[in-house]
Amino acid sequence: MGNSPSKLAVVVLAAGQGTRMKSRRAKVLHELCGRPMLEHVLCAAESLDPERLVVVVGRDAEEVQERFSGRCEFVLQAEQKGTGHAVLQAEPKLADFDGDVLVLYADVPLLRSESLQAMRAEKQRDGADLLILTAEAPTIPGRILRDSVGRVERVVEMQDATKEELAIAERNTGVYLLDAQLLRSCLARLEASNAQGELYLTDVVQLAVGDGKKVSASLLDDADECLGINTREELADAVAVLRGRINRRWMEEGVTIVDPACTYIDMDVEIGRDTLIEPGCQITGATRIGEGCRIKAYTTIESSQLMDDVEIGPNAHLRPNVELGKGVKIGNFVEVKNSVIGAGTKAAHLTYIGDADVGAGVNFGCGSVVVNYDGISKNRTTIGDDVFIGCNVNLLSPIVVQDHSFLAAGSTLNREVPQHALAVARAKQRNVEGWMKRRQAQKEAAQRKKEEARKDGSDE
Repeated sequence: MGNSPSKLAVVVLAAGQGTRMKSRRAKVLHELCGRPMLEHVLCAAESLDPERLVVVVGRDAEEVQERFSGRCEFVLQAEQKGTGHAVLQAEPKLADFDGDVLVLYADVPLLRSESLQAMRAEKQRDGADLLILTAEAPTIPGRILRDSVGRVERVVEMQDATKEELAIAERNTGVYLLDAQLLRSCLARLEASNAQGELYLTDVVQLAVGDGKKVSASLLDDADECLGINTREELADAVAVLRGRINRRWMEEGVTIVDPACTYIDMDVEIGRDTLIEPGCQITGATRIGEGCRIKAYTTIESSQLMDDVEIGPNAHLRPNVELGKGVKIGNFVEVKNSVIGAGTKAAHLTYIGDADVGAGVNFGCGSVVVNYDGISKNRTTIGDDVFIGCNVNLLSPIVVQDHSFLAAGSTLNREVPQHALAVARAKQRNVEGWMKRRQAQKEAAQRKKEEARKDGSDE
């Protein structure tokens, strides 16, 4: 026996119909914290640096293969005839492989790479031919029966278990690590001798024990890692576990999260230390947040970049492809989309900035709007440094506003504004004397007419 684990191949079962999800798309493409279910499993598998990585697909096979093209080899399970049958479809891809095979499931996305590495080390240390990953998880029906020295004898399903066996806490997750030759031998002997007429991978355990092979089990410390997803409710449960992991990780890295239970951060987000995140925030996609930022309550940030010391919110929204420079302040009910905002710029409240390149030290007044859509196409606006934009200013894109200019409140602008200029574009005020009195008299006359008509109708 060598000191290092054997060569490794990974087979991921992803062919299930997912009927209980009641979805128009493949179950394995549903997302958890910004990544498809299968993506989580592939990332864990790839961390092991396997020589072969094979994914068994079924429903929506073309869509799944397109999404993960280049990441692995695919085989098709055209008819779903059990987990054993699924692995049989992958077996030709491993015909010349000599090493260990790890079987994973695309709908069990929370397994940590550390747990899989521990499986490999334990199999090597124990000299096992087959290692089963187990957990004390009440929702899993298959019980693990061990002999007096702790070796696995068999897996008993709930419907076949005695009263004493039903009390066993250790359950079979279905994740196996076994010698490729043993796998081929057992797969060849699987029989569909059950009510469903399917080939079950769990039967491999009994076959290996019958062959006198050493079968061991590795108990997970955290049973949440083996959560399986078959329904929307189970998807939400798994997301909650993953969200907790993500939030704990960032708090360990020096980020303050005021209420982790009400903070939603995707897997691919990066956050600098001393940033503070208030409750109700959602940070998604490949967002990058610098150090010392403050993300105020109920702010949404999608695939954007924030430099150090940015302050945003409450109730602000960064749509994708926004870049905020150092010290930018984005206030309540401000929306920014596909824009670059220079250092120290402020948009305190009730503003929309879309498709714009904005310089440093700019002030957006309340209710100002970069009007980027003309009904046909999106157009881009350029705003220089140290521009003052008054309240309720409309910038009709495409437009260029040069440095150090002042845009008067209430203006609607569609021509270039030169440096150091005051731009005013609004109608001259006109006061119509007595207009409100005349309007009130008209309203009162109309009301009397309605009352008289109603009275005449009742008299009839």
